[in-house]
Amino acid sequence: MTSVDSSSLNSLYAAHLAEQQARTEHALQRGGYDALLIASGIEKFAFLDDRPYVFQTNPHFKLWVPLVQHPDSWLVIRPGHKPRLVYCQPEDYWHVPPAAPSGFWVEHFELIVVRRAEEARQHLQVPGRLAIIGEADAALDGVVPNNPPEVLNPLHYARAVKTPYELLRLREASALGAKAHLAAQRAFREGRSEAEIHRSYLAASGHAERDLPYGNIVALNEHAAVLHYQYQDVKAPAQSLSLLVDAGAHSVGYASDITRTTGNGDASFQALIDAMEAAQLRLVDGVRAGVDYRDVHLASHREIAGVLRQLGIVKMDEEAMVAQRVTATFLPHGIGHLLGLQVHDVGGFMANEDGGVIDKPEGHRYLRLTRVLRPGMVVTIEPGLYFIPMLLEQLRATPAAAQVDWALVKHLSAFGGVRIEDDVACIDSGAPENMTRDAFAALD
Repeated sequence: MTSVDSSSLNSLYAAHLAEQQARTEHALQRGGYDALLIASGIEKFAFLDDRPYVFQTNPHFKLWVPLVQHPDSWLVIRPGHKPRLVYCQPEDYWHVPPAAPSGFWVEHFELIVVRRAEEARQHLQVPGRLAIIGEADAALDGVVPNNPPEVLNPLHYARAVKTPYELLRLREASALGAKAHLAAQRAFREGRSEAEIHRSYLAASGHAERDLPYGNIVALNEHAAVLHYQYQDVKAPAQSLSLLVDAGAHSVGYASDITRTTGNGDASFQALIDAMEAAQLRLVDGVRAGVDYRDVHLASHREIAGVLRQLGIVKMDEEAMVAQRVTATFLPHGIGHLLGLQVHDVGGFMANEDGGVIDKPEGHRYLRLTRVLRPGMVVTIEPGLYFIPMLLEQLRATPAAAQVDWALVKHLSAFGGVRIEDDVACIDSGAPENMTRDAFAALD
């Protein structure tokens, strides 16, 4: 994992907090508010049950403090004041309560420990007009989330640009994810089931199921053609032809999001993986300051057209494939998204800090990011080429069907498809930083 000495970590974190303080003061001034209150969130229970769901921290809360398993806590941010953390540490013998606050971050906060959720209220009573960020169920008596857009919009817009501290955490998350992906590939080569491959991933990442930033996609064979395949068969197939794993890890709330596809030695499928690998790296190189991310997405369709033609899957002119939306049959999703505290980080469509929407390219409704890239933005680049039965049937009904090698499509359909995804940071000048490739290289 990426390592940094304690002095450097503290310095990065202090600068990160200073940046968040400045962004918050700017947002409060624009909205006409005097202070910002942020709820960490509450533990939620299944309907008519006492079984809790996995706790999900409010991303605005973990932006400030590296705490991800701390319900009923609050932050108070005021211009000219040290941030106040109201830290809920219940006295509980049914469950393990949060440990006493400790670590590099503690000195940066006015720290108040409470034993019950309602005790936080008295420490949130600060003068002036309050912007309160959180879900409705986090409300306390007289402290009710209002989530004012005039404050949230500039915060969400700014959050797309990561601080050096955040980039460090994202590199750490990539390092954990890369290690776990290699373990998953080893389990595949041993003929393991999807469930067993998933367990190998967890063991290598050091995460429990509840720690994952999103549910792992572990897809063998034709399951790889289901973009968000949500199951894990406990029984291995008679023959494991291919493995697609879309899975990440986290470092104190910052996520990685990595996809790798592995074959079993079939020449035609390996040729497809190799062609997609080359195309993906060319798209990664397009992550440059000042580039419209929509253009990266449109370039992905030109790349897919080139792969289809190169491998003889579709024998059409590449421009015609894009124009007739043949490529959309094989690549029906967007090229990627912002990454950070959330796997699909907020602010991807915002026109400016007042809000507004930058439209997606016509006919590309699943793209999750439409902004111009800036230094400090971290995005995913994840082209895919799939053999999805319902979309292939639609292609059969078009004039382009005559140009498709359906025998090759049938053969490759047994493998499901290919997706390759890296986490990539836009930097001030020159080539981008590929956090994912760097993490894999460090494991060689």
